[in-house]
Amino acid sequence: MTARASWRKRRRMERCIFVSDLHGRRDRYDKLFQLIACDKPEAVLIGGDFLPSAFAPTPGETVAFVNGYLQETLARLRSTMQEDYPRIFLIMGNDDERAREPEVLQLERSGLIEYIHMKGVALGLFWVYGYACVPPTPFLLKDWERYDVSRYVDPGCIPPEEGKYSYPVSGREVKFTTIERDLRCLAGDDVLDNAVFLFHAPPYGTHLDLADNDNVWVDGVLLDGHIGSIAVRRFIEDRQPLLTLHGHAHGSAARSGTWRDRIGRTHVFSAAHDGFEIAAVCFDLSDLDAAVRKLL
Repeated sequence: MTARASWRKRRRMERCIFVSDLHGRRDRYDKLFQLIACDKPEAVLIGGDFLPSAFAPTPGETVAFVNGYLQETLARLRSTMQEDYPRIFLIMGNDDERAREPEVLQLERSGLIEYIHMKGVALGLFWVYGYACVPPTPFLLKDWERYDVSRYVDPGCIPPEEGKYSYPVSGREVKFTTIERDLRCLAGDDVLDNAVFLFHAPPYGTHLDLADNDNVWVDGVLLDGHIGSIAVRRFIEDRQPLLTLHGHAHGSAARSGTWRDRIGRTHVFSAAHDGFEIAAVCFDLSDLDAAVRKLL
């Protein structure tokens, strides 16, 4: 390999595309795959809520989506791109049934994606970690919900013990597991200077976690406009990874006027979007200030 070819390969290894909350919309996925084929990034990061909605699916829709559309389209993309096919890192989100993990793991066994919930994997000189869970929401499905830093639940939200699960789970796990504890286990004592964290939940109190509930009262309590995770916020403040990626709060960018923030040295990006377009955040790990969001 020539010095120029080696430089090009190293530069490609730092180019990434981040998307989230595609909710099984094939038109959005088609646009994502077109972007991948055009830009040829080293990595694509999918930040949860990637399946058709768990709340009102047609019979067999989710299985057919993964085993049919995703499997076939990704395999075709890999065949077309060959050595340019990117590494695709994936986590689930609170709208994705955990019962669908076997189909996702089959995609991983086929070499099409890398499923990284509660894992850290190397990407050249960088490390990518994944974490899917969010604090309790008003929705019934609780597969990917955890208490945040304590057993407090915001007004209008349903506690994990009172929700539904698509997979067997112990009462003790439901009652006592927190996002805060999970993140301690995930990161351990790792040095995170070159770490990228793929979250579904945004950090609390930022430009990325605003909800459309201004002046909404529940049981005599004014709702907090920020719906992000306190545990995720504290983790970023304490451990200062290079970059964190988030989804979940679809309308936050429209409400705050920006899809990005900073917490200390950490760059914080969101790909959640409340329009019909796909919001793709394109960035270079060596120049995060130059990141852009494309609405396609």
